[in-house]
Amino acid sequence: MDPSKFGSTLSDLAFGSAMGAAARDYKKEMLAAEKQSTKEAAPEVDLDELMDDPELERLHADRIASLKREAEKRQVLQRQGHGEYREVAEEDFLGEVTGSNKVVCHFYHREFFRCKIINKHLKALALKHFETKFIMVDAEKCPFFVSKLKIKTLPCVILFRNGIASERIVGFEELGGVDDFPTATLEKLLIKKGILIVPEKKVEDDYGQTRIRTTTYEDSDSE
Repeated sequence: MDPSKFGSTLSDLAFGSAMGAAARDYKKEMLAAEKQSTKEAAPEVDLDELMDDPELERLHADRIASLKREAEKRQVLQRQGHGEYREVAEEDFLGEVTGSNKVVCHFYHREFFRCKIINKHLKALALKHFETKFIMVDAEKCPFFVSKLKIKTLPCVILFRNGIASERIVGFEELGGVDDFPTATLEKLLIKKGILIVPEKKVEDDYGQTRIRTTTYEDSDSE
């Protein structure tokens, strides 16, 4: 073999070996840096310390107290007839509309098709909006209050706040004038009139934590 070529080959082999070693060293350094970065980003948590954290205990106690208050409030509303769509008799009418802060009352006729449409939608909303009471009254069996409230056209939905008739929805004019409107259309109208609370949404933040966000009337429109 040509001595000059042999020397060149050895030189090439040495260079290749050095580059391989350098590549291995670089990979090791990158792995070490990655492990260090992971440790810094997610430090180990001492669970025993968390259990003894007074701030965490206070937050937990506040959350439990809040849930308890909500449960008690729901029980009170349920005893008042919230959470369902019920028919009430004339003799019970005053007690029903004065017994809750917000009441949606539908005066209907059994034979009217549009009254049946309203009944369907209000039944769905009663399950969703527990804070408001939903009732229906047979107009034929309640002549005194039909006269007192000056009800001329059915269906007629009257909104009561603290026992006082504040607003009403007569017929379907405010609902698009069509029979096949969705429940959401009536819901938005009742929210706009202030008799229903805008429903809350559960959303996730950038850290994957679930939080509650109150939607706006515009949000519900966009949906």
